[in-house]
Parts: sequence; structure tokens; C-alpha cells
Amino acid sequence: MSPSVPLQEMIRAIRSAKTQCEERGVIQRECAAIRAQFRQSDNGGRSHNLAKLLYVHMLGYPAHFGQMECVRMIASPRYSEKRIGYLGAMMLLDEKQDASLLITNSIKNDLFHSNQYIQSLALCTLACMGSAEMCRDLAPEIERLLRASNSYVKKKAALCAVHIVRKVPDLGELFASAARSLLTEKNHGVLHGAVVLITQLCGQSPEALKRFRKAVPDLIQIMKSLIVSGYSPEHDVSGVSDPFLQVRILRLLRILGHNHEAASDTMNDLLAQVATNTDSTKTVGNAVLYETVLTILDIKSESGLRVLAVNILGRFLLNNDRNIRYIAMTSLQKIVGTDHNAVQRHRGTIVDCLKDQDASVKRRALDLSLALVSASNVRSMMKELLVFLSSCPPDLRSQTASGIFNAAERYAPSQRWHIDTILHVLTTAGGDVRDETVPNLIQLITNASELHRYTVHKLYRALVTDISQQSLVQVACWCIGEYGDLLTGPCQEMDPAQVSENDVLDALETVLQSHMSSPATRGFALTATMKLSTRITDNVDRIRSVVSIYGSCIDVELQQRAVEYNALFKKYDHMRAAVLERMPVIEKTSGQSNGVPSGDSVKDNQPVKVMPGESLLPQPPADQVEGRVRVSPHLVVLSSTAPSVPVYEKDGVTLTISCDKQSDSDLTVTLTASNSTESDISSFMLQAAVPKVCFCPQTRAHTHKQTHNGS
Repeated sequence: MSPSVPLQEMIRAIRSAKTQCEERGVIQRECAAIRAQFRQSDNGGRSHNLAKLLYVHMLGYPAHFGQMECVRMIASPRYSEKRIGYLGAMMLLDEKQDASLLITNSIKNDLFHSNQYIQSLALCTLACMGSAEMCRDLAPEIERLLRASNSYVKKKAALCAVHIVRKVPDLGELFASAARSLLTEKNHGVLHGAVVLITQLCGQSPEALKRFRKAVPDLIQIMKSLIVSGYSPEHDVSGVSDPFLQVRILRLLRILGHNHEAASDTMNDLLAQVATNTDSTKTVGNAVLYETVLTILDIKSESGLRVLAVNILGRFLLNNDRNIRYIAMTSLQKIVGTDHNAVQRHRGTIVDCLKDQDASVKRRALDLSLALVSASNVRSMMKELLVFLSSCPPDLRSQTASGIFNAAERYAPSQRWHIDTILHVLTTAGGDVRDETVPNLIQLITNASELHRYTVHKLYRALVTDISQQSLVQVACWCIGEYGDLLTGPCQEMDPAQVSENDVLDALETVLQSHMSSPATRGFALTATMKLSTRITDNVDRIRSVVSIYGSCIDVELQQRAVEYNALFKKYDHMRAAVLERMPVIEKTSGQSNGVPSGDSVKDNQPVKVMPGESLLPQPPADQVEGRVRVSPHLVVLSSTAPSVPVYEKDGVTLTISCDKQSDSDLTVTLTASNSTESDISSFMLQAAVPKVCFCPQTRAHTHKQTHNGS
């Protein structure tokens, strides 16, 4: 292919290539010819060759060898060569290239050119790839052009000044005065550039922000002229006069009125006029309305104006365009905390958006629906959210469940309603709830002493119906273990159904034997079975048999539990009733619920986490390593009224623990260590660990050392 072929013919040849290899061959041959012509001193087709090289660059092939040619063409006196040279500089050069410094002098000369189009070429190039050094050198020339009489040049100069301020913020003060004077121009392009420049200056300097607040009346006057002006084909877009300039002015007003009452009062009337007179049936009108709403909500506007803004967002929720519905809910989410009542008026529309097919809209609707839950609407909102939970996508179930838990804990009208709601969630999406849900619900059930019979009956029926929801099964097993004796009696709140002791044990054995049960769930079931040995009387032998079976279980945790429970049946049978009695209620003063930190200072209840690895009986004697007594690190759970319990006995050393409950919040634990040998014991170390839930600001630790030799 001849190197003199036109650009269109080269493009045609490249597009006709059937393979990538053939395309590369065409481009390599053409690039070689372009290089050869660049080396010629008298080259009449320089602009023609550079244009072809720029097309090659757009395809992603190397074109860096044309950088110096761009520099030479920029210095050319011909406009056609300058134009392609500046275009090549914007595409092939950036501030990291050393060659970019070579065009600084050419740009400066062109800024003084009498031709406005050559001036605009230099301004556009500087605004596109000017480095910090170039900006410092040429900033005075840009400031001069901002005061020129030519509107075409002033528009380009304003946008170039924006780039300079971004690159070198210290030069902002240089353009402040000229930018203020540009607001008196009639040309929309100049006004647009001036507003963008002022916005940039205000965002970088508090002094500039204070200075340009005086220009609020001028901006309001410009905005009013756009609203009341007649039809202008040059600026009209779907019946809206220059929506681009309107949006820019509204954004600047939002910055100037933020946290400033005087400026906000000045623009209130204008914002009300824009909000009521802008056509909302077209996309451009909605764009202006959306910026108006954001401005109203971000300044110190009047209450009535804020309600109007929320109502506009409410109308956006009814729009068929999902993008408009999405931004409406995003905006409502930001203001629901400050304008809660105004947003509540659109609760029905927001809840309807939960049925939207678009995943992003549905997620935003869920966030906003959860934020709208209050004490007055908690029952109706929970019904909607529970319906949504039953059909929501899998990726939203965890978020929905957590939101329902948090709202129920905060606004629950009664403990029974609270328990019913959480059980409904566990029944529907038990596999998607967070790990802390189980201990939180256990704590809630523990505190609702008057609902123990109702709760255990309901959980037992849920367990018999479905054992696939692991969180629900764990709570049910725990509750049956604690209050299983209440199952044999009638429950007035539920349909009468006779439940025998064998039925309860059958349900627990089903959980133990099911392949759907996790090791943690089996631990809950085995512990519940063991606890029932002190709550029922006719099936203790069956319980002993079930526990003994799991003494050889392959799961280590389950095997350890079974071995320890077997020890309770044998060696420590006299302590079994005290060790396995009901868990006490533990209160908390602060903490978190369902994984979300609580900022409330009110007193709340701290859940007791019953982990599968916890032991419910005294530990067997442990080994002695390097003179230190080591006790197996498992929790020894004691009743507040339990007698002294030996927890360690080996090589003459005996450790005994006893508890004495002083009040509802104080518990004294006494550890007695005795040595029955004739010799002294050295390197004796005792370490006590207390769960964080037991700590409070008044906690005091007292340690008493006593040596018993030969006793």
C-alpha cells in the first residue's frame, strides 16, 4: 500500500483485514512509511501523515514516534497544521512526557495570536494536558484572556482556568476577580464556564467561598432569566431553557448556601419557583428538579420547602424510569433521619418498590423501608418486610433478617410479639441469619419468664415440623433443655396438643441423628437431652443410654460432652441436679445487637452465648507440666446456690470452688486450694478468666493467697 493513500483508504484497508495478523501487517507497513516521511525535511503531507498516525493510536498501536512531529506542527504558521498538531499533542503527549515542555513557548505565542480559533486551540491543549509547570508559566496569560472582549475566547479561557486551579490550587486567587466579572456576561457559554470556575474555587478555598457568597443575587438573577425566558432554539432542550447551565447554577447555590442562613434565605424563593414551574414529564426537567431537591435539602431552607422537595422525590418514585426511582430512594435515604415525617407520607410507595424487578432498586427500597420503621407503624411494616423476606433474592435475605431483628428489638410493642417475629424470621430464613442471632434470642426468651411455656411449645412444634433451619433448631433445643418440663402441661395461647416425655426425646434424637444437623446443632441437642434428665422422671434411663452412645462419637466436641455427661451420671450424680439447673438471667448495660453496635445508653439485656464447646460439669484431673497446674480450658457453670465443688484433684493438690450470691448484681466466688502432701509445692500458678459479659465498671478483683501444708 502506498504511503500517500488518503486516510479514508487506509481505514478501509484496515477494516477489510480478515485476521488480526493481517491488520498488524497493514499498520506496520503504513507506520514505516510515515516514519520515513517524518525524516524528510521537505514534507508536504505532514498533517496528512499525522492524521493517519492518530487513527493508528486510537486502535491501540504504538504511535509515540509522532510526538516530535506534533511539536513541529504546532510551531507551524499554517492553521491546518496547527490544528492537527494540537490534536496530536492532546492525544500523544501528557505532563509526564518531556516533549510536553517543548510546546510551552508555542502555546504562549498562540495565546497572543489575533485569530480566535488559534487562541482556542492553545487554550484547549493547555486545559487538556498542561502540567503544573506549564500552568504556572501561562496562568497570567489565561487571566488576561478572561477579561478579553471575545466571548468565544473567554469561554475557553474559563475552562482552562479550571484545569489550572485543579493543578495548582495556589493560583486560585489570581482568577477570583475575573471569574466574578464573568457573571455579568450574556453569553451562555461564558456563564457556564464562569459557574464551573467559581464552583472549583469555592471547593478549594474557604476565603473564596466567603467571597462568592456575595454573588448569590447575581446567580439568582441569571437563574430567573432562564426560567422566564421565551423559546430560544439555541438553548432549548425539550422545552427547558439551557438545563445544563441551570444544573450548574443549582450546584453552585448548594455550595454557597450550605450552613449559611443568610444565603439560604436569599435563594428560598427561587428554589420554590424552580420546583413548581419545571416540567417533570421530560428527562431534562427531572434533572433540573433533582438538582433543585438536592439544593433544598443541603441548605438551611424553610420547612415547607423541604416538604416540597420530599414530595418531588415521592413523585420520582412513581416514574417508570428505574434510574429516577433509584436516585429518589437514594436521596430519601439520606434525609430520612432529619425529615422522617415527610418521608413517612410516601411509605406505601416505597414499600411497593420492594416488588420491583430491578435488584438495585429493590435493595434501595429495603434500606429505606427499614429506616422508616417506627413505634407507630412497626406492626404494619413488619408484615410487609416478612412477606418480602419470604420471596426476596438470596443475596438480600441476610440484610433483611438483620434489619427486622434490629427494628423488632428497638420498637417491639410486647415481648410475645418480639419473640413471634424472630421465630418467623428463623422459620423463613434461618440459614441466612447472623451467628449472634441464636444467643440474642436465647437471652430474650430467658427474660420473658411469663412466656416460657408459650415459647417452648411454639419452638417444639417448629422443631417437629422442620429441622433444616439450623438457627431455629439450636434455639429450640436450648429452650427445650431449659423448660422442657413445661411441655407436658397445656398452653392456653396455643391449640391443645398432648406432648409426652417420649415425644420430646424423640424430637431431640431426630436432631442428633439427622444428616442436616451441624456439629454445633448436635451439641445443643445433646445438652438439651442431658438437661431433661433433671426435668423429667420416667425416662432417665433412656437419656443415659443416648448420652452413652455419643461417648464414642467421631466428633471430638460431641464426644467430650458425652463423656462429661456420663461422668455426671456416675461419679458426680449427687451434683447433677445443681449443675443442670436453669441458666440465670444476665443483664447488660451496653453492647451490640445482631452485629450492629448500640449507641443507646439505656439498660439492655446481654445475651448469654451457649457454645457447643462449653462444659457443664467439673473438669477431670489434668496433667502437671513444668511444675504448673493446668486445668482444661472449659467453662465450669455453677449455680449461684451450689455447694462447694471440687474442680481439680491430683498429686495432693485439691481446688474447690464455692459461690455466694450477695445481691442481684454481686456474686462472690471462693477458690480454696489445699496441699495434702508433706512437702511444699513450688511454681504454683493460678489464672482465672472471667467472660466480658460479667464485667462492669464496679467490678473489683480480690486475690487471697493461702498455703496449706499437710492439711
